[in-house]
Amino acid sequence: MSQRFQHDVLVIGSGAAGLSLALNLPRHLRVAVLSKGELANGSTFWAQGGVAAVLDDADTVQSHVEDTLDAGGGLCDEAAVRFTVEHSREAIEWLIEQGVPFTRDEGHGVDDGGFEFHLTREGGHSHRRIIHAADATGAAIFNTLLEQARRQPNIELLEQRVAIDLITERRLGLEGERCLGAYVLDRGTGEVDTHGARFTVLATGGAAKVYLYTSNPDGACGDGIAMAWRAGCRVANLEFNQFHPTCLYHPQAKSFLITEALRGEGALLRLPSGERFMPRFDPREELAPRDIVARAIDHEMKRLGIDCVYLDITHKSAEFIKSHFPTVHERCLSFGIDITRQPIPVVPAAHYTCGGVMVDQRGLTDVPNLYAIGETSFTGLHGANRMASNSLLECFVYGRSAALDIQSRLNQVDMPEALPCWDASQVTDSDEDIIIAHNWDELRRFMWDYVGIVRTSKRLQRAAHRVRLLLDEIDEFYSNYKVSRDLIELRNLAQVAELMIRSAMARKESRGLHHTLDYPQLLPRALDTILVPPNGAG
Repeated sequence: MSQRFQHDVLVIGSGAAGLSLALNLPRHLRVAVLSKGELANGSTFWAQGGVAAVLDDADTVQSHVEDTLDAGGGLCDEAAVRFTVEHSREAIEWLIEQGVPFTRDEGHGVDDGGFEFHLTREGGHSHRRIIHAADATGAAIFNTLLEQARRQPNIELLEQRVAIDLITERRLGLEGERCLGAYVLDRGTGEVDTHGARFTVLATGGAAKVYLYTSNPDGACGDGIAMAWRAGCRVANLEFNQFHPTCLYHPQAKSFLITEALRGEGALLRLPSGERFMPRFDPREELAPRDIVARAIDHEMKRLGIDCVYLDITHKSAEFIKSHFPTVHERCLSFGIDITRQPIPVVPAAHYTCGGVMVDQRGLTDVPNLYAIGETSFTGLHGANRMASNSLLECFVYGRSAALDIQSRLNQVDMPEALPCWDASQVTDSDEDIIIAHNWDELRRFMWDYVGIVRTSKRLQRAAHRVRLLLDEIDEFYSNYKVSRDLIELRNLAQVAELMIRSAMARKESRGLHHTLDYPQLLPRALDTILVPPNGAG
C-alpha cells in the first residue's frame, strides 16, 4: 500500500551536497534525505583527490579564481567562481568542525594547534591547495557527515528510495508553478509513495553513466537533471562532459579512478615503449587541465592502436607511495599491479557532468521552492572544463547557501495540502525487461562512440537520430508497465543524453571539453548553451 509523507525539506540525494545542506538546516525542521540505493553508493564516497580551497599563506583567492577561469575555457561565471572561492576556507573549517580527518603534515598547509594539514596540487592549480584525507577524501567526508546526520533526530535517512518525478502545481493542473514534493518508488515495498514538502532539493549527482566507460558508480544517471527538465527548469552547458584521464585499465577493475594527486606528486604518463608524450601536447605536461590530458591520451591510443597508456610513479620511494596513496596501492595490488615497481595501465573515462540545472547563488532553480546543488546543478563555476577538486567545494558552498536561503523563507512557504497518490491503475507488470537492458547498452555505446572525447557533426546527427528512437520506445514502455529502478534510470539517462546531444550540436566551436573536428577554432565570444523546456517555468 502506497503511503503519504510530509516534510519541511525533501532532499533527493545523500552525497556531499545533500548531507551538507541537511546539516546546515535549523534543527526544528523535518528533513528527509533519500538515497536510491544504500547511502554510500553515490560519487562522494569514491572521491579520492580532495577539496580545493585557499588555505596556505602563499595562496590567494585571486589566484584560485584565475586558475578556475583559465581551466574553464572562458565560460566560467566569474561571480560564481569568486563566490565559491571566497567561501572555500569557511567550508573547510566547517568540515573540520564536523570531524573530517584530513591528513596532517609539517611540510605544507595551515596551522592548527601545532599541526598542519597537508596540501597537494592537481592539474590546473598554480598552488598546493588540495586538502585531503590520504587518497580517500570522499569516504572520510561522507562517513563523517553521515555520522553527524544520524545524530540529528530531525533528519530521516531513507535508503532504497528512487525518485520518479517532481510534483508541481502545474502537473496537478493548479494555478502556479511551485514544487510540492516528489513521487518516490520504495524498492522495499515496490509501491510509489507521495512525499510532500515545503522545499525540495535535487542533489542527485551527475550523468556520467550515460557513457560506456565511466569512473562513476552505477547510480550516476542524471536523475535530477531529467526530473528538473520535465518540471520546467532550464538546463545549461550539458555538452561539457569531463573525461578523467586516468582510470585503471583492467578487466576486473570496473570503474576505479586513479587520483590526479599522483600526477600532482610527480607521476608521469608513458607509452608502452616507456616514452613520455605529454610534453608534446602542453607546456604544463602531466599537470595540464583534464580535457587536454584526456585528449592527449585518446590521441595516442588511436594513433598507435593501443588499449591504454601508463602512469608511472615508480621513481618515488615505496614508503612515500604507500603513505600518500594507500587506497590506490592496495586496489592495484589486488589486481597484481605493484605501483611501487610497475607503471599503472590507465584509460580516460567519463567522470563529471559540468552542465546541469540552472540555479542562482542560492541554489534556486526556475521552479519556485525547488533547489539543485552539487553536480546536478549549473552554477557557472566550472565553465567549459571543471578544474580538479572544485566540485566537492561547490557541494559545501552551495549546500550551505541553499540551506540559509530555505531558513530565510520558512515563514513564506506553507506545507502543501494532501497531494494525489501515484496512479498505477493503467499499468501492468512487465515480462520484457530485456528491452530495458538492450536499450541501456545501446544508449551508452552510441554516446561513447558519437558524443565522446572527440566529436563530429555527423556523429552527433547519428546520435540524435538514435536517441529519438530510444525515447519513443522508452516512453511507450513507461506508459504501459510498472516502474522499476532500471526503467526510471533508463528514462532519465535517455532524456539527459538527448539534452547533451542537442547542446553539443548547438556549439559550433571547440572549447574546453567540447572538441569537434568540424569546428576546431574558438568563437570570438564565449556563450553558454541554454536549453528551455517546452513547459518552461515562467
